[in-house]
Amino acid sequence: MIKRFCGRHGIRRRVSRAGREVGGGVHKVGAALTARLGGGQLDGVEIREVGDGNLNFVYIVLGPAGSFVLKQALPYIRCVGESWPMTKERAYFEALALKEHGRLCPDHVPEVYHFDRSMSVIGMRYLEPPHIILRKGLIAGIEYPLLAEHMSEYMAKTLFFTSLLYHSTAEHRRAVAEFCGNLELSVREDDALKIEVAGLKSMFCERAQALIHGDLHTGSIMVTSDSTQVIDPEFAFYGPMGFDIGAFLGNLILAYFSQDGHANEGHDRKAYKQWILRTIVETWDLFQKKFISLWDEHKDGKGEAYLISIYNKPELWISLQQKYLKDLFHDALGFGAAKMIRRIVGIAHVEDFESIADASKRASCERNALNCAKRLLKERRQFETVGQVISVIQEIQPY
Repeated sequence: MIKRFCGRHGIRRRVSRAGREVGGGVHKVGAALTARLGGGQLDGVEIREVGDGNLNFVYIVLGPAGSFVLKQALPYIRCVGESWPMTKERAYFEALALKEHGRLCPDHVPEVYHFDRSMSVIGMRYLEPPHIILRKGLIAGIEYPLLAEHMSEYMAKTLFFTSLLYHSTAEHRRAVAEFCGNLELSVREDDALKIEVAGLKSMFCERAQALIHGDLHTGSIMVTSDSTQVIDPEFAFYGPMGFDIGAFLGNLILAYFSQDGHANEGHDRKAYKQWILRTIVETWDLFQKKFISLWDEHKDGKGEAYLISIYNKPELWISLQQKYLKDLFHDALGFGAAKMIRRIVGIAHVEDFESIADASKRASCERNALNCAKRLLKERRQFETVGQVISVIQEIQPY
């Protein structure tokens, strides 16, 4: 990054390798954002780069009377370089998804203040300290008592209210068409495993169930003890619900398997591993309850997936819902396991393992996680309850 200063306003201006003047973007979108800094006078405004991700630049903009975050998409993958191009249009879909998910679940999605498509820049709420990235909190061994409650609410509302369970067919098709341009961003010696992955890939590309976040890992969630905020939906599109649920649960499982590598004499992480397992169980159980509750509440609405006039017997309705949730559970296990494997053997590793200093411990943790993921992926249809999943995790690595 090249650092300069804008003399007229005293604002630090940073220019990316792609040549985008992000600091200059403050002037371009000033009408929408400067009021949040304290009005038209911009003296004393500070712009600080904080992005540590694989793809984008992120800046905190602090003023005398307020703040916001600027996020800029680059035309390539940041952690690789210009040799791996990626369209900047992902910023448009991220802003769109933030607004829609924020409308459906405002307590857990930061507000978007402004979007500049020409510069691929989003201006949004700054999640001030003590908010931290959930992944870092899990590495540090911090418990978040409301995490399962908040994440189950977020997933239940965003998935149900963007599905055919709530929308008419015409509404759903219009919404799917809006996001279909983002599909290209969402896909980039064990034969049984390969066959299962092929089936998941087909489902990923073909099943437009709901507006999914598309990258709902623990690095896309900011938390405090009483706040949970979901960020970074730049890969959002209409896809299988299980992809989001699996991403979140799969990353919690990765966090569980990493704990032995972070344990020390002062903190053996045994109690913390139990908390992670409880959070996995509570998240799924709460999600099921909230999702079914929303479905029952709106069963007489315009949703056309399962018409109450056809499924008009109480026992039939209950059986239908049970089958739907069972299939969704199996989808989530498959996608979650696939994402676990990608995070271990793919190009984008996770800090949970990468921050383990002892190489032998790190290898052991990764091996256990990989074995768990392979088993969950190949045997996912055999699981009836989340408790059975926990048993497999504990079998591979007891707490």
